[in-house]
Amino acid sequence: MAVPVTPRLIHLTYEAALKVFWRKKELRRFLRSSYVSEKFLSTWAEDESKRELLDRLFNQLQNSERGRGVIRHMAQNLSEYQTFPDLRGWEDSDQKIQDAHKAVAELKKYLKDKKEEEKDKAEKEEVRRRAEEAKAEFKRAETDKDALRARLDALNTKVGTQEGGYEFESWFFDLLDFCEIQNRRPYKSGGRQIDGSLTVEGTTHLVELKFTSNQVGAEEIDSLRAKVEDKAENTMGVMLSVSGYSKVAIEQASGRRTTTLLLDASHLYMFLTGAMELHEIICRVRRHAAQTGEAFLPPGRFGG
Repeated sequence: MAVPVTPRLIHLTYEAALKVFWRKKELRRFLRSSYVSEKFLSTWAEDESKRELLDRLFNQLQNSERGRGVIRHMAQNLSEYQTFPDLRGWEDSDQKIQDAHKAVAELKKYLKDKKEEEKDKAEKEEVRRRAEEAKAEFKRAETDKDALRARLDALNTKVGTQEGGYEFESWFFDLLDFCEIQNRRPYKSGGRQIDGSLTVEGTTHLVELKFTSNQVGAEEIDSLRAKVEDKAENTMGVMLSVSGYSKVAIEQASGRRTTTLLLDASHLYMFLTGAMELHEIICRVRRHAAQTGEAFLPPGRFGG
């Protein structure tokens, strides 16, 4: 993560370079290893001091992105110095080394603090970006859900028709795809027509869709149960009837170890209005069936 080249960083790097290197030869070697161009180094006159050279160098480097990169590289290199061989052997070596340690420590602390600031800034930006993405996804989802509801509302005039039944079937599996519920569209198995299947929390449910103007009766329940009992032991059935069920049909679907769940239009609109997620609705009806043997639980009784 790149540390911004601020006046403070330039000053600390400049001071550290002055304090760590006393001989021009050693400073030149360091600048060369920090990617300062040979062309610039060749302009260092014999009578020009280290300070004068660094003044010219830093004034030039801070004016371009490449130059600012060189400053960052110099700062990082200097911050890693722990010993100072160029400062040994002078009458005041102890003072020189002490000053170098201080300059390097200040530079190192500044770099550490700035890296932490940049990290925090990057993390906050990531949180903001994710929030924006989630917001956009939520808007998209709401728009798609509104479109699903509008499609279902438009089918009301076709209840009981063959055309409406096919369109409702297509709509229902689009709904499952939208909810990211694993599903399989209509297929045949053993000569029987299956309206499709869905899988929630590891349990696969054979789907039976009824887009009729009349309530479903006991005969339709028996037909679905026969299809379910022909499958693996953990398979269940879920019937969706837009016009609901007769009392006899509900009683026929219910009972000890019932394998059939009954849903109607009110369950669909419970999802479409945002009250619950579809998989939660299916799981709530399934828990109720397991606890009571009742295959049908209207949304009005979900709370009790």
